[in-house]
Amino acid sequence: MAKTSVIEISKSAVISNINFIKKQLGNDTKLTSVVKANAYGHGIKTYIPLVELAGVDHFSVFSADEAFEVYNVKRPETDIMVMGWMDDDDQLAWAIENGIEFFVFETMKIRRIVELAPKIGKPALIHLEVETGMNRTGLNQKSLQAVVKIIRKNPSLFVLKGLCTHLAGAESIANHVRVQKQLARYKKICKWMTYQGLVPAKRHVASSAAAMTYPASRYDMVRVGILQYGFWPSAETFIQYISKKEEKQDPLRRVIRWKTRIMSIKKVKQGEFVSYGTSYIAHEDKVIAVVPVGYSHGYSRSLSNQGRVLINGQRVVVIGLVNMNMLIADITKIPDVKVGDEVVLIGRQGDSTITVASFGEFSDQLNYELLTRLPLNIPRVVVN
Repeated sequence: MAKTSVIEISKSAVISNINFIKKQLGNDTKLTSVVKANAYGHGIKTYIPLVELAGVDHFSVFSADEAFEVYNVKRPETDIMVMGWMDDDDQLAWAIENGIEFFVFETMKIRRIVELAPKIGKPALIHLEVETGMNRTGLNQKSLQAVVKIIRKNPSLFVLKGLCTHLAGAESIANHVRVQKQLARYKKICKWMTYQGLVPAKRHVASSAAAMTYPASRYDMVRVGILQYGFWPSAETFIQYISKKEEKQDPLRRVIRWKTRIMSIKKVKQGEFVSYGTSYIAHEDKVIAVVPVGYSHGYSRSLSNQGRVLINGQRVVVIGLVNMNMLIADITKIPDVKVGDEVVLIGRQGDSTITVASFGEFSDQLNYELLTRLPLNIPRVVVN
């Protein structure tokens, strides 16, 4: 049964973005595609096969349940890396059994591996995450020493796939000094690990922002998230990139297009209120379109009286309060609109575009936040 809206995922945009990113990284740096939070709202099941078509064979997720989703749709040769949560021994055992790579940022996890891996008969594929100044997850020097001691004592139980850290805000120049300190600390830890006789298969610290802003942070692998979906981590990141180019065009293509249709059209007389409460009063006779998407579908209530949608190729204002299941658009100035006409909430229609960034400007939401809040039950369909 048809849903009230549909999210289109562009295959050609995915491939174009991945090719652009690979060109920036060069041949010596591996790209791992970050698909946490349902592939940033794009849909894991829909998105994974498209990125594999573009030649990506490594995916990163936050949790074991996301890893399981990827595992069920990926190619056999594709690798998965869990960067965060694994709830219990069952998830840890599943990861070891199925060759899933995962971060280690607590000594407790390394001790559990020592107990579980011999029973499973396979080594754990681990990435040691070290604390360099983010102060979130990561092994401090004392914990790292303890973990290294356990690994050296049980070499057959571990494969050191990576040594990593996370940079605290590479998308903003305000964090430049902090990021540089982190990179310096990470470099020292790499040297210390070499002295211990433990050389990781991959060193990685960079996300999308760091990869574009701090080339020295790319090392052996980059964890590419928002960039692959066609969005810059911040305006600063884009400006820094484009300022060095003769051609001042955005090389990225938006992958997502969110659309629905008009469910009702009606006239409102001057002086009447629209939708709940008294937040909007018609200052003239109006024609309005009722659209079957509301805050339960991921269209934020904070966009009331200021959001925009596209109808018949024109940008129109969302008026009145955004309801749980509906929003109202002012179509007074648009001729020949009828029930069933397409409404674009994100993406292009004709020569006009509604960007995800425009939502951020109106609602104080980040690109990341709006995308990842798109409900799982909205159908994702592949288009060219």
